[in-house]
Amino acid sequence: MAETENEDRTERASEKRLQEAREKGDIPRSRDLSGAMVVLAGASILLSYSSSMYMRMRHIYGLGLNYSRDALFSDALMSRAMHAALGDMLGLLLPIFAATLIAAVGSSVLIGGLSFSSQALVPNFQRLDPISGLGRLFALNGLIELAKSLLKVAFIGVALVVLLRHDESAVMATGRESIGAGVGHALSLVAHAALLFAVLLGVIGGLDALWQRFDYDRKHRMSKQELKDEHKESEGDPHIKGRIRQMQQQVARRRMIQDVPKADVIVVNPTHFAVALRYDDARMRAPRVVAKGLDVLAMQIRLVADAHRIPLVEAPPLARALYATTEIGREIPSALYVAVAQILAYVYQLKQATERGGPIPDVPRPDIDPELQGRYRPEA
Repeated sequence: MAETENEDRTERASEKRLQEAREKGDIPRSRDLSGAMVVLAGASILLSYSSSMYMRMRHIYGLGLNYSRDALFSDALMSRAMHAALGDMLGLLLPIFAATLIAAVGSSVLIGGLSFSSQALVPNFQRLDPISGLGRLFALNGLIELAKSLLKVAFIGVALVVLLRHDESAVMATGRESIGAGVGHALSLVAHAALLFAVLLGVIGGLDALWQRFDYDRKHRMSKQELKDEHKESEGDPHIKGRIRQMQQQVARRRMIQDVPKADVIVVNPTHFAVALRYDDARMRAPRVVAKGLDVLAMQIRLVADAHRIPLVEAPPLARALYATTEIGREIPSALYVAVAQILAYVYQLKQATERGGPIPDVPRPDIDPELQGRYRPEA
């Protein structure tokens, strides 16, 4: 069953899945690379400060031998000697500790980045189960780790034996040298051996880092269904989003219909388009579209306009251009100023003629640029 699940997981992990793993403290790590960088840092410090370390070691050793007769009977002798030795010891070890600490942190950041997880500090008592422990031991990862450990021991052991054979005479010569030269030479030999060890471990660590990165990506792969489910969780169910969009559109339509009675004129073509315009010269720079609709919605606008005695003017090209260029609540474009002004003038004249009994004015036929009608432009 597990094999089937792994076979189904063919997609790379999403950023959300990787972030959840990081929050749990699950990030790629290579102990071999970390060890190599720590040893390399320590060996570098030994090679760089071997003479200074010898002098500090000599001074620490001398603290227990150099004292006067009066100091011997002083109660503060022990505290002074320990305080001085502690200061020199810190000066001796601090560079090594600092270098190895930086190397340990840097190697971790190099592979998996800097991450702190409080969840990783919570004890997991399932790891104490001996049955599951044996299962992990004989699992694929356990066998791979065992093989890597054996190869490391064999590879590094052979390399160090070859180094000792090569430097055997130098090692033996340290016993015949003076104390200062012998200690310095011994530190140099130890540093060279550690440097070789670090280089060999670094090669193994580099290969292990590549494997850990690959294995981490493999373990966190997702199936197509998991990606779909995650997308639904993060973006929302498309059906629910569609329903919300539909409800929002219904609310917007109701508000728009409520604004139709405020219009001065409804520009229509015979059946398909209806655009409600309003103009207040004291508050507006240009007429605004307060409602617009196509087909069924256009019919609703016309019905509301009829009920409130809002004049309807048939101007098909202008209706199409207004619908295509102007959103609800926005002013009409300057290219339609003249055409809309003709319509508003007609409405005013019609109102005057109705109230005073004058002649009915002719319906204007404004000239409209076909490009302003956009995709609603009729085919020639």
